[in-house]
Amino acid sequence: MTLGTLTWQPALERLDLVAPSTAATLAGWAADDDEVASRVLVAEIDPDLADTAALTAAFDLPPSASANCVLVAGRREGLERVAAAVVRATTRADVNNAVKRLLDVRKASFLPMDRATAESGMEYGGITPVGLPAGYRVLVDARVTEPDEAGELVVIGSGLRRSKIALPGALLARLPGAEVVDGLALL
Repeated sequence: MTLGTLTWQPALERLDLVAPSTAATLAGWAADDDEVASRVLVAEIDPDLADTAALTAAFDLPPSASANCVLVAGRREGLERVAAAVVRATTRADVNNAVKRLLDVRKASFLPMDRATAESGMEYGGITPVGLPAGYRVLVDARVTEPDEAGELVVIGSGLRRSKIALPGALLARLPGAEVVDGLALL
């Protein structure tokens, strides 16, 4: 499997390269979906290259191959609602409209970095939809699930800055709890 110049391996064979919650989710997901074992891959990287622009340049990845995961929260009637929004790196999450409407809150904003990392158990710059806390909704922009000029694979975080996960966007759509949303991202 080739995507950029990274060396990809089956993620289930290298769980040391993903956050503990990501490893647990991958193992559980693989028990229910045979495709996970062979199609979810991981590559080790220099943590200084974890940000999308640096990763794309260093490993000859098409810009649209990467998908970013941002954590967003809002309140309604005193209850907080949190979601992960997964969008291609060539777009941005429509937090002020789509995410706010899906969470049914008056105002939605990004979780502060310290809270996002503490609650997710993941490193900033490596946050992934795979292994988030059970109460978080996982919203995936429909564009992420469809092949584009980069192909069928999307590169997402692993929960750690020192690695990345690649998997078919269509498989990401089958992540337990994932909700595919048309128009989640703005160009």
